[in-house]
Amino acid sequence: MSMVRTDALSHDYLIYEDEESDQGTPVRALSEVTIDIREGEFVSILGHNGSGKSTLAKHLNALLLPTEGTVWIEGMDTKDDDKLWDIRQRAGMIFQNPDNQIIASVVEEDVAFGPENMGVPTQEIWDRVNSALERTGMTAYREHSPNRLSGGQKQRVAIAGVLAMQPKCIIMDEPTAMLDPVGRKEVLAAVHQLNRELGITVILITHYMEEVIDSDRLFVMNKGRVVMSGTPKELFARVEEFEELGLAVPQITMLGYELKKAGLDLPDAILTREEMTEALCRLR
Repeated sequence: MSMVRTDALSHDYLIYEDEESDQGTPVRALSEVTIDIREGEFVSILGHNGSGKSTLAKHLNALLLPTEGTVWIEGMDTKDDDKLWDIRQRAGMIFQNPDNQIIASVVEEDVAFGPENMGVPTQEIWDRVNSALERTGMTAYREHSPNRLSGGQKQRVAIAGVLAMQPKCIIMDEPTAMLDPVGRKEVLAAVHQLNRELGITVILITHYMEEVIDSDRLFVMNKGRVVMSGTPKELFARVEEFEELGLAVPQITMLGYELKKAGLDLPDAILTREEMTEALCRLR
């Protein structure tokens, strides 16, 4: 079953030459994007700055509406005003800066904010808070101030807040861009666990290639279009095409590519150190 589907999705931003002008010039950010993401998948969307990936992310939570084309979230058209609340319950959004999502002065109160506004009964709210904090590894920090947490911990609180709303899909728009390597690892581990154990569909928007190697599928965007799609193995074997797009494959993949060019009998698209070690040992 499709969790997210778009058909010929296009989006124009209006650019105004001055503040007094009421005639904006349309600039196309997305052009005829058609994707289909199944329930329970972990999908990553790649692209350099300005490729349209963040604009696409906002359409998947109905923060933006199509200029042309259609977006469906679990079969619901995002242009249907009557379905907006249901869509945003099913598709939760995690942004780049967790400080923009954390509004309470205590962690557990922040996690409770979403279900409280949904009208969830009090006992169920706290059941959801307890579960969300446990799932994200933040139970020990429930009475802490978010301001005293690390960047990775703050982002896990933001994830817990979305998780407490019990979405079927989580859209993450460059959630690790402001984090150090340890924080990035913490957040990705938490999200992969939610995907595996709860079957939550995850859509990760990122430009860190190492973050996507465990994804089920990848979409690569350029100039507002999806220009490549497939599994990590399939796409990262196309090193030269990535270079033409101004993107780099994971470092270990590039090392394998260069060694193969130098004459070593290595497989295409090595994604991990373990794969590289095994491939080199076989040469012996």
